[in-house]
Amino acid sequence: MVMTIAAILLAISIPSYRYVTNANRIAAEINGLLGDMQYARAEAIKEGQTVTVCVSTDSASCSAGNLNWQNGWIVFADANGNQTFNAATDTLLRVQAGFTGTDTFVANNALSAVTFNREGFATGGPTPVAAGTLIALHAVPASNASTRCLSVTQVGLLTVQTYNQSNNGVTCL
Repeated sequence: MVMTIAAILLAISIPSYRYVTNANRIAAEINGLLGDMQYARAEAIKEGQTVTVCVSTDSASCSAGNLNWQNGWIVFADANGNQTFNAATDTLLRVQAGFTGTDTFVANNALSAVTFNREGFATGGPTPVAAGTLIALHAVPASNASTRCLSVTQVGLLTVQTYNQSNNGVTCL
């Protein structure tokens, strides 16, 4: 009788445990980039200089044109605002290693770096961040419940959206 009750309780709890661990992993991944972007913006305003967050596959340089944020990223004080880390003139502030799992974290609008100027405004290079810029996290197993998007606006506003949620006319898919 005890074994039957234990088996029933395990059968009920294992799916819930998987849901909780997946939800925590997804939250940690999206909040990692959100936190580093907010830190970069705050540092840019505080120090009065540009700070860049960019995709980095080697934790030491920007991977220009790489839209796969799951490979990792770096945050650095970008003295000349060129979105290229130069150890001689720039200061490395934070490093985020790539994801160990198979989750994807891909940007639309060809966004491989975001630079915040001293006023806290976001640029995706020499021009402001395009309207509707999202970095979409698709967790494995893929489902609507496991999709999150990080929205970046020109004024430096960063928000996390769930699947099918619209923000400034852009829908997280």
